[in-house]
Amino acid sequence: MITKEALQAARAAYDIEAACINEMKDYIDDEQFSKAVELLCAAPRIGAAGCGHSGIICQHFAHLMCCIEQPARFISPAEAVHGATGFLQKGDVMVFASRGGKTKELLPIVDICKAKGVSIITITENLESPLALSADVVLKQHVNRETDKWNAQGTTSTTALCMIFHALQAAMVEQTGYQAEQFALIHPGGAVGERLNNKAL
Repeated sequence: MITKEALQAARAAYDIEAACINEMKDYIDDEQFSKAVELLCAAPRIGAAGCGHSGIICQHFAHLMCCIEQPARFISPAEAVHGATGFLQKGDVMVFASRGGKTKELLPIVDICKAKGVSIITITENLESPLALSADVVLKQHVNRETDKWNAQGTTSTTALCMIFHALQAAMVEQTGYQAEQFALIHPGGAVGERLNNKAL
């Protein structure tokens, strides 16, 4: 049996993250959020980049975009400066995720995007950071605290970023009129595919 303290920490993690999500709604800037949705809906291609936990959630975001037929891919910060930004063309959108807004691996990609006419959406807590100031649209990331006792691990901050991406996708489904029948075509696999395609029949 694990210790009483370990169980208390586990239960507290739920409370911390639930509070963060509820508080995040107060930080939504309707104008900035609307601009982000408009840019993403109109983009021929969408790139996403972040480091560490943020990068992992950016991979999830790219998949979410593909699931509503908005072509997207995660661009590794390491590969971005070795040719991977060739994926991006004028009129595309690049999404940067960086809680502090100063992730040095992302800054060279900003210059490439500017030179190529690629719009930039930055998600960060620091609205005065280099990545925020270089962006066309900035979405505020709010984090109350991480779930570990040292407030150091990328836990609540990861959930907060994921929630922003989920909110963007939900808005885009409405904005584009994306239909379940469209998703059924590209998602025939698994229980979801079976449910959608049986319904379509």
